[in-house]
Amino acid sequence: MKVVVLGGGPAGLYAAIQLRKSGHEVVVLERNAPDATFGWGVVFSEETLGSLRDADPPTYVRIRDSFARWAEVDIRFRGRTIRSRGHVFSAIARKRLLAILQERARELGASLRFETEVDGPAGVEADLVVAADGANSRSRAQLDFGARTRPQGGKYVWFGTDLVLDAFTFAFRETEHGLFQAHAYPFDGHTSTWIVECAEDVWRAAGLDHLDEAGNIAFCQELFRAELAGHRVLSNRSLWLDFPLVQCDRWHRDNVVLLGDAAHTAHFSIGSGTKLAIEDAIELATALEGAGELDVALTEYESARRPMVERFQQAAADSAGYFLRTARYQRFEPVQFAFNLLTRSGRITHANLTQRDPHLVRALDAFCRLGEPAPPGAVAAPPMFSPLTVGGLRLANRIVVETPDEAGAPEKAATGAGLVLAGPVAIDRAARVSPETPVLSEVDWTVVAAKVREAGARLGVRLTHAGARGATQASSEGVDLPLPPSQSWPLVAASPIPYTPFAPVPSQLNEAELDQVRTAFADAATKTALSEVDLLELDMADGRLLAGFLSPLTNRRTDRWGQDRWAYPLSVLDAVRAAWPAGRPLSVRLTVADRFPGGLTEDEGIRLARAVREHGADLVHVRAGHSVADSRADYRSGHLTALSDRVRTEAGVPTLVSGYLTTPDEVNTAVGAGRADLCVLAPVTLEPVMPG
Repeated sequence: MKVVVLGGGPAGLYAAIQLRKSGHEVVVLERNAPDATFGWGVVFSEETLGSLRDADPPTYVRIRDSFARWAEVDIRFRGRTIRSRGHVFSAIARKRLLAILQERARELGASLRFETEVDGPAGVEADLVVAADGANSRSRAQLDFGARTRPQGGKYVWFGTDLVLDAFTFAFRETEHGLFQAHAYPFDGHTSTWIVECAEDVWRAAGLDHLDEAGNIAFCQELFRAELAGHRVLSNRSLWLDFPLVQCDRWHRDNVVLLGDAAHTAHFSIGSGTKLAIEDAIELATALEGAGELDVALTEYESARRPMVERFQQAAADSAGYFLRTARYQRFEPVQFAFNLLTRSGRITHANLTQRDPHLVRALDAFCRLGEPAPPGAVAAPPMFSPLTVGGLRLANRIVVETPDEAGAPEKAATGAGLVLAGPVAIDRAARVSPETPVLSEVDWTVVAAKVREAGARLGVRLTHAGARGATQASSEGVDLPLPPSQSWPLVAASPIPYTPFAPVPSQLNEAELDQVRTAFADAATKTALSEVDLLELDMADGRLLAGFLSPLTNRRTDRWGQDRWAYPLSVLDAVRAAWPAGRPLSVRLTVADRFPGGLTEDEGIRLARAVREHGADLVHVRAGHSVADSRADYRSGHLTALSDRVRTEAGVPTLVSGYLTTPDEVNTAVGAGRADLCVLAPVTLEPVMPG
């Protein structure tokens, strides 16, 4: 088969190597000279090196022999340097990597044509065109791949320096304009990569949008003067950039297939772009060798690679979001700041870091236990077992288990959790989600609370009004399936919008009814307090009645409750806070983002969480999506943790988070990193979890 590869970067060259080994005729077309390159060093993980070794040993040996290697990460924060050990990194100069790949491709008989301008696949005569022409791919622009490109993260500039580092280094510098950070690492015996990043508003405030290349070099040289220790910042056409996030609905069309950054990008802060590109090339060659028809082979290539790429893109998105908002962690103690940074993308966890760097994790565990920096050598249980006081209530640990009704509460308390949260519990029969929903007045919560405390836990009750999501069948029958009319009851909501196309249309609440509902919530809070329940949670989430007022998707009112969507739910919160004892915590289960076009955004949700705190909430139970039935909710494990992080640090309120956390390790990571104060463990982990 004749294959033309568009692009002579690592993706295109490694594809040429693999395809020539399979016997295909390969031509590589590259617009730049063979020694022209952008950027400085390329980082490889041990996993990627294993893939290189298995795919082409000669290439692996040459790359390995050119590596700079190190096992430490230095985090320079608030005048301190925290060194984390046990991380294995390898890096190589990008120019050297390209030379090795060019040499190997020529050895195998590939034709490499540099300084050859090609506008894209149109007019290229080949059985297969491999579009490896980078994030700004002309090939992707010419054909319909369902491509989407948008900026991700902050502004960044990719420098080098003649300072030879001995660790991957993160350095943070606060200025009058805002926070700057450097990502730096060695890649040969003479030079290190030095990437400077900041938020766009900081970049503009510092006047960097008006500086030329020389001016930017001078600015960054002075900014990181202490860290550079007299060494120079080096430039290679280094200009401030936006990182382009590239995603495509499909990676091939006809005889054209996208490879590497042309198909997908992952933010530079996780250092995986070259890794993903090379692994794409390996998988493409494997698929072509094993399948008969070209379309089948290209489909198999995409099917094999897409899940891995999407996982890395999600990790990269979490990392990019972290660095975009690093300023919010400036109040953290250095040990927690370091742990938060190292675990930012989800690829490193508390358990993983315990294996890599037990000394750092012991210091983190002791800090979480004591609430302040611990003396050297202090030993403590992991963060999930650190006590917490919220709103006057002391909980033995950070684990929360949920039960849909009162019957399961004592059993859940026996798991060792600090808090058992029962609900949803309807404020009256008309507020039920389904016939199985417990009604507050029909349960003796005093008995339930006593049994839970006897098991060593504390009891919380979530009060709800289902609104448009009421009168449904039991969840075991399906999600949001309406009851038969003969078994149903009238529904009410902020606006007359059914939750699903099959659901009854709710009536819009009038002023008198709104007063009645507010009073019913306050009365329910009073009854709950008299039942000696330890914590009360007010439900403003998941498309239920109060959440329906908050979202522009479900509140279409033209009166004052529509003009100010937050006003009615906050008035209910005020009434509940007044009825609930001041010495006991009040939680609000809150939809912080609708995850649907035209809905509540994260930034709006953060402001809402701040308002909830100001109206008396001691805790926010972070939720997202489900305001409308077809919202784009995420279901991956831990999908709400990053949002909880934002609420906790930006709204200044303690958080409870769920999001399918299924292991103690996920709880230890979230709590230890300061992303949440309490975590709901999914039912799969409800065996006893006691420190031993």
